[in-house]
Amino acid sequence: MDRVDRVDFKPTVFPQLTAGGMGEVADAYAAAPLLNCLLRELAEPTGRPGVHRLRASGRELRVRGTRRPFAPELRADGAWRRLGHPDLVALAAGELRLVTGVDNTALPAEMTDSRDVVAALLHARACTAPPEDPYLRSEQSLVMGHPHHPAPKTRGGGPVPGWLPYAPEAYTRFPLELLAVREDSVVEEGDTRALDTLGRAPAGYRLLPAHPWQLTLTAAVPAIQDALDDGRLLRLGPTGRPLRPTAAVRTLYAPGDDLFLKFSLDVRITNDIRRLWRHDLLKLRATDAACAAAFAAQDASAAWLSDRGYRTADFAFEELAVLVRDGLRPHLLPGATPLLAAALVEGFDGSPLDRLTDPADWWAAYLRLTVPPVLEAFARHGVVVEAHLQNTLVAVDADGMPVQVLFRDAEGVKLLPGVTREAGWERLVYCLVVNHLAELADLLTERFPGTDPWPAVRRELRRCGGDLGLPEIAALLSSPTLPGKTNLLLRWTSADGADARYVPLPNPAAGI
Repeated sequence: MDRVDRVDFKPTVFPQLTAGGMGEVADAYAAAPLLNCLLRELAEPTGRPGVHRLRASGRELRVRGTRRPFAPELRADGAWRRLGHPDLVALAAGELRLVTGVDNTALPAEMTDSRDVVAALLHARACTAPPEDPYLRSEQSLVMGHPHHPAPKTRGGGPVPGWLPYAPEAYTRFPLELLAVREDSVVEEGDTRALDTLGRAPAGYRLLPAHPWQLTLTAAVPAIQDALDDGRLLRLGPTGRPLRPTAAVRTLYAPGDDLFLKFSLDVRITNDIRRLWRHDLLKLRATDAACAAAFAAQDASAAWLSDRGYRTADFAFEELAVLVRDGLRPHLLPGATPLLAAALVEGFDGSPLDRLTDPADWWAAYLRLTVPPVLEAFARHGVVVEAHLQNTLVAVDADGMPVQVLFRDAEGVKLLPGVTREAGWERLVYCLVVNHLAELADLLTERFPGTDPWPAVRRELRRCGGDLGLPEIAALLSSPTLPGKTNLLLRWTSADGADARYVPLPNPAAGI
């Protein structure tokens, strides 16, 4: 399996890369988001095609492609020198040291791990059939992942057998481990009744499903071991039916039960250790209630997948927490098929974009569904939905036309006045416009030459701004720049993942 066409490789990601070994494909997948970070945060265009100047060192970097750059070359001694992935990691680290004045050994290791994870995923996908269900296939399609993160696929640096069985990108499914927690040690809030359908707990105990990877990661936690020793915690064995990991890795879907479960996972994925933190769980019900109310006030073309409640143990509050999320079927319009929006950008077998010859009607429908509910939640309810690509599902009809959107994940939501209106608006613009609409617009421009998706975006923003009386819309459409999150600098300086910093990006939505 040493040819690109022998793996699950979508040429829409790197249209000019058509042959080569699997290692070359892994390098391309890993290099593209790192290059996007370098070009966004540490470089400036020179005016020559594909050539950028690194601001700190003054060196010139040349790439092929635009949306997903690849084949990087560095100008040295009057000639262009091709950079392999290790060279690119070293280049990024050197520039970051010059810019920040600090060193960091963890991030280069994460970049290398992310590339190695991609290679392992490509091998696994070459040997495994994808899910037949198009929704599950879309959730498990993100081999590259976040297109502006230096290490989007890192899995904690552990050996492949430790994480691969739980990787959505490897088309996996697996049972949960069922625990039983003595009733006097249970902590829960909200509606967690779905957890009690997964098995039968002994008298005096409550069921607590656990992600098997998390149990391995926390096996040495003294509080958990003590609870196992003294009987406050029992291990009951695996669940009867397997679940599918979604793109978020730690959120699993049970198709037969139409149920999502989100777990703690003590692994860094993109910017954060993916644990269900106590402070987030304690405010979950209020945040989710605000989201549910904001979407209930709108029509059925937009829906919120509610985080109904959580259950955990008082001796391992964060480590063993599990969150219960609404399933899809109660929210979906009849005949609609949900798809992960992020999968549209990366490409997957069954994408409705593959049917199009002219995307204008499809794009107009997508914008009519996606933009208004996010802006209305902000304008009328003070809710800042984290409407990025991975938190958005678009449901399509039998012809592939968008008919509904569903949003999820209360953990990333901000509420006014908990954050200032200015900060909330900046986050909304980044998630919805930069992370979401701009990515899809760039894809449409690439796949359909001559297409300009931005006039339709401007019309929809202007229409919504008028309907909702949002003064921020006029400012957005007249601003020369948009906020771009600096994930490379954020990780290099070990800032908290929620402590976003932005750089100005050209605003393609500006104009008459």
